[in-house]
Amino acid sequence: MNVSLRWLREWVQVKASDEALAERLTLAGIEATVEPLPRAPDRVVVGRIQSIRPHPQADRLRVCEVDTGSGTHTIVCGAANAREGMIAPVALAGARLPNGTEIRQAALRGVESAGMLCSAQELGLAEKSEGLLELDADARVGAAIGAHLALDDALLVPELTPNRGDCLSVRGLAREIAAIHGVPFSEPAITPVKPASKTKRAVRIADRKGCVRYAGRAIDGVVAGARTPDWMRERLRRAGLRSISPLVDVTNYVLLELGQPLHAFDAGKLQGPIQVRRARAGERLTLLNDQPVELDAADLVIADDSGPVALAGVMGGAATAVGATTTAVFLESACFDPASVAATARRHRINSDAAYRFERGVDPSIQRTALERATALVVQLCGGAAGAVSEAGVAQPKPLRVTLRRERLLRLLGMQIADRDVERLLPRLGIALKRLGRIGWIATIPPHRHDLRIEPDLIEEVARLHGYDRIPAQPYAARLVAAPVTEQRRPLSAVHQRLAARGWQEVITYSFVSPALQARIEPAATPVALDNPMADTQSVMRTSLWPGLVETWRYNRQRQQPRVRIYEAGVCFSQRGRDVVEQMRIAGLAAGSALPEQWGTPSQAVDLYAVKSDLLALLGADAHDWSFEPGEHPALHPGQSARVLRAGRPAGWLGALHPRLRRELDLGEGAFVFELDAEAVLAAGLPKVARPPDFPSVRRDLAVVVKDEVAAQTLLDETRTAGGPLLRQARIFDVYRGAGLPNGCKSMALGLIFQDNSRTLTDAEVESAVQAVMARLGEAVGASIRT
Repeated sequence: MNVSLRWLREWVQVKASDEALAERLTLAGIEATVEPLPRAPDRVVVGRIQSIRPHPQADRLRVCEVDTGSGTHTIVCGAANAREGMIAPVALAGARLPNGTEIRQAALRGVESAGMLCSAQELGLAEKSEGLLELDADARVGAAIGAHLALDDALLVPELTPNRGDCLSVRGLAREIAAIHGVPFSEPAITPVKPASKTKRAVRIADRKGCVRYAGRAIDGVVAGARTPDWMRERLRRAGLRSISPLVDVTNYVLLELGQPLHAFDAGKLQGPIQVRRARAGERLTLLNDQPVELDAADLVIADDSGPVALAGVMGGAATAVGATTTAVFLESACFDPASVAATARRHRINSDAAYRFERGVDPSIQRTALERATALVVQLCGGAAGAVSEAGVAQPKPLRVTLRRERLLRLLGMQIADRDVERLLPRLGIALKRLGRIGWIATIPPHRHDLRIEPDLIEEVARLHGYDRIPAQPYAARLVAAPVTEQRRPLSAVHQRLAARGWQEVITYSFVSPALQARIEPAATPVALDNPMADTQSVMRTSLWPGLVETWRYNRQRQQPRVRIYEAGVCFSQRGRDVVEQMRIAGLAAGSALPEQWGTPSQAVDLYAVKSDLLALLGADAHDWSFEPGEHPALHPGQSARVLRAGRPAGWLGALHPRLRRELDLGEGAFVFELDAEAVLAAGLPKVARPPDFPSVRRDLAVVVKDEVAAQTLLDETRTAGGPLLRQARIFDVYRGAGLPNGCKSMALGLIFQDNSRTLTDAEVESAVQAVMARLGEAVGASIRT
């Protein structure tokens, strides 16, 4: 929201410069900047077109005689809206317009022109405009355009947080500035308009939760062809709003001035009394932006006897909109429930200035005041006779009272604030204080401050007005107890360090993902749906880290990054009954070449074993507790996927992305992924101290023939079980398939190392252990010695 500083200073008299004012606002917690407006060009004045005649040599041009206050000038003009008696800006010879055009007296197709009649675009007041900028009929001819439009101004641009909806108006910002600077807040008096018409439309609130207060007023005899004056047009323009018509402009002006959204209905199109209620099944409404909406039972609507005429707090309906022929209007000023308005606006994907303010909370005590202000402006600009005000709901909200304790104030701020300072600062914000003995105060919160609900909120206000920059920096007095460091858990930082050392890069992705992508990766999972998603593609919480990694890989691949090693440590969410379960996981994705391009090693694509090697390096000394077994996962390639286990318990997955998934997501070449339970990865076994053996080891190599489907891990597990305490190591050092073996079989070479710490083993003991291994392998997997 942009605010004219000239307008703002009419409400609060502050001697500080524009830049200093913005700086004080920023230091008080409301970030603000100042944007100067373009300087008004010299020698551009208000002129009146006295007469118009056709150009003798050009059909599209006309010759105008223009009174500029210092005489009558002949000016050639091609604007279609030029007419006799029109008041418009005139750039005289010697003027330089904001776009760099220098005005000179020159002949246009044989007719001397002493200047140029200007459009809003040519004066830098609009990005695009058609025809001349028409000024007020009573504008003083000859006055400088800068003086007439008050262009000597600057814009205050505050970046408001969602909790400060009270500052979304000139009134709110002026009130805040007055409190910060300790100066009076001079709110202009708004005099109620006396009823001059007997017309009164009944209003009723059927849903008191959705609408706290509703006020309306009928105005008859409105002049249809009225024009919005220049001063109002300029203030709307500087705030970023386009002038539409006097009735609409008045509602927008009061919105900016007081922060109360209003709506103008064409009273001639309304049927019967006004009712605030929830929508009914099958009801539809076409909005002002011509968007048709099918109403939901949760939508709060404004309705008459014909049905819904507006989405409450969001947007009016097209059928009852005011237009060029409107002669009777019904003004609405209401206070709607923020949650209801926010839900309706998001449900129908509608953004409006009204919804933006209602979502953040509107002052529930200002509806009548705003209605009186709008009525006075409508009567001033468009004439007409106002009827009596119709009201429903709570006249004045019950004030909230919060206890503020001295001890709590000292503890949170870390410095002593004198009682007289507290009693001087908070009342500037409209907060009434009543002493509560030695405890502190009872604070009565003004209705416009929806963000003040608990004691720390009040303490924050004291700190803001006292000045954050005046709170001294000092050591934090606290008794800190160092947490015990256990050897049975490695820190997450160790995971980051090991993966980084292996060439992996950490990424951080959104916790909310596309439901379509989530379903492709884990179709059986039940994701947690968001009530208020930022977009349809981010409407569920992730049940796996893979969707974020896949999207990151696709984004990089589309930008010519052929090789990635990315990982993420983050929380995943799953729905189990009514509970949402959070689980910390560590996942990664590798694609492209195994090593960066270089001259010393031939290029080779990354494969499953390269990723598995990195995982084993990550697990470190605990790798012996981990194992891999074939498994099927909907996101992984059949035959290239493995379930990862720790101590026999499932702890994650490793494998290549499924070809279907790669094809649907346009991922090109293969990518390999892993995902592990972080708790299993971070759990570490206690270190064990062992004396180096004094006696030699004995190695025996066996070549066994087994079926192709026998996994290497199974063979090792059975070997270690049968080898007994003398078997210290067992490893597979060769796999052979080919001639000399039965069909469907393979040969696997086992290296067995036997050792005892107390003596040298005999050949008979070793041979007995080898025979036990062979017997076990024969029974368990049908292995036989290769001959």
